[in-house]
Amino acid sequence: MGHLSFQAAHGIVWPTYVVLLITASIVAYWKRDSKTFLSANGTQKGVPLAFNFVASALGCGVLSAYPQIANIDGLQGLLVYALAGGLPMFLFAFFGPQLKKRAPEGFVLTEWVFQRYGKVCGLYLSACTILTVYLFMVSEIASLKYAIETLTNIKALPVVIVECIVTTIYTSIGGFHISFLTDTLQVGIVFVLLIVVACAMGRYVEIDRSKIGPSGLLKGNKLGWQLVYILVVAIFTNDFFMSGFWLRTFAARSNKDLIMGCSIAFFVLTAFVTVVGVTGFIAVWAGLVEVADQENSGACFFILLAQLPSWVMGFTLVFVAVLSTCTLDSLQSALVSTISNDVFRNKLPIIYVRSIVVAIMVPVVVVGLIAEDVLTIYLIVDLLSSTVVPILMLGLSSKFFFLTAWEVIGGGLGGILAVWIFGTVYYNSPKEGGRLLLIWNGLYVNDWSTFGAFVVAPFGGVLAGFLVLAARSAIRYVYCKHKGIEFDVFTKKPTLPAEGSHLLEVDSSKKGQYTSESLEVNDSA
Repeated sequence: MGHLSFQAAHGIVWPTYVVLLITASIVAYWKRDSKTFLSANGTQKGVPLAFNFVASALGCGVLSAYPQIANIDGLQGLLVYALAGGLPMFLFAFFGPQLKKRAPEGFVLTEWVFQRYGKVCGLYLSACTILTVYLFMVSEIASLKYAIETLTNIKALPVVIVECIVTTIYTSIGGFHISFLTDTLQVGIVFVLLIVVACAMGRYVEIDRSKIGPSGLLKGNKLGWQLVYILVVAIFTNDFFMSGFWLRTFAARSNKDLIMGCSIAFFVLTAFVTVVGVTGFIAVWAGLVEVADQENSGACFFILLAQLPSWVMGFTLVFVAVLSTCTLDSLQSALVSTISNDVFRNKLPIIYVRSIVVAIMVPVVVVGLIAEDVLTIYLIVDLLSSTVVPILMLGLSSKFFFLTAWEVIGGGLGGILAVWIFGTVYYNSPKEGGRLLLIWNGLYVNDWSTFGAFVVAPFGGVLAGFLVLAARSAIRYVYCKHKGIEFDVFTKKPTLPAEGSHLLEVDSSKKGQYTSESLEVNDSA
């Protein structure tokens, strides 16, 4: 049985972060460019793009979340989770070219929202995006803490602080561009380390074949079928809030490179998390944990590691540090770009934006060190996104030209209200309805509450949006009748280039062509 001594753990962790800091800072200084600090539109080929999508989608959380779902729900749950995590890559291949046409100067989803729905709705989506990225940073810190404390007997706080300092330093030098470059290198290292760990497990872990059948982990079950819907809705909608993915989508050199990058990322992501996740039932078959072990289901990967030689645990410690670093720097650069673009419209000097992110890292670390259940953090932001995204993305279709910020914001808030009403009725308790908004009972409950919440959220959001539309139409109809003017809610208005777009810049020399009044009309269209 392997064990990392106190001295060995320190001897591995700190040199790893020193190497990451020095190499990334050198590359950042060498490649620094103010034009690519916030974005790198149209510059990246398919393969490095794929590696970046992978880096943005992974993190230490996968080492506990995927084995946990495999231990509780078996092969069916693991495959559903793996596919639900990988398939959303194709969303960016599909929606990316459309958004790049509508907002060619943008680099995140919110830029299109500003142009399509106006400032208020743009800030609303920006708040949702910032909250999502913040919670993902919290989950990454919580996962790093869990991994460090499980693998070693050193305190996690200094490790967390040092990692945050390292990523902040080199992303401050190079911005998004350095995050893109380091992610490509770091993901390559992670693959090598994963192969080493997988081979070692295959060599040293003994499986009792007599436990495979009785465990029931290879059979389908009710929860597994619920997850087919829950995880697809949750992850597909949540990825729209991940600004790191949109930065990489806009960074694609061409649509062909984007499709190539998304396709490779899908296969790599699915394979990666599946390999990690199978430790959830291998630990059961090796007689180390029980099926659906409430206490140890999230630690299956690390429990198996404890059966391996110490040198493998040392490799894994490096693996954890590199994996967490490449995820955290992606989230930091995404947060910088989102705040700069959405809140300050890229008018605030970068140094001040970076200072804001540094300040945000303090509560991230504090909350991350307290947080325990990483999967629940994911589910909270998933439920939020599932209320907002469906009604929001209808605006991409010309058939829904009449949707405005009223419907998007009203739909999102109405979807949350609908989940609370569902929870209140289901549990016959307003308090339990409120707890359901935070997925308080987790994903693996033996009832239909979580499934119902993810059914009600998107459909409730769309229904609430159209109820708002009906109310707005009725008020507008009465107003138009009173004023004797044409009822125009469902009258399609000419679409003009939004302020700041390339087309507006080209035509702005034609005085009087676009007035402030016409732009206001376009915002409300």
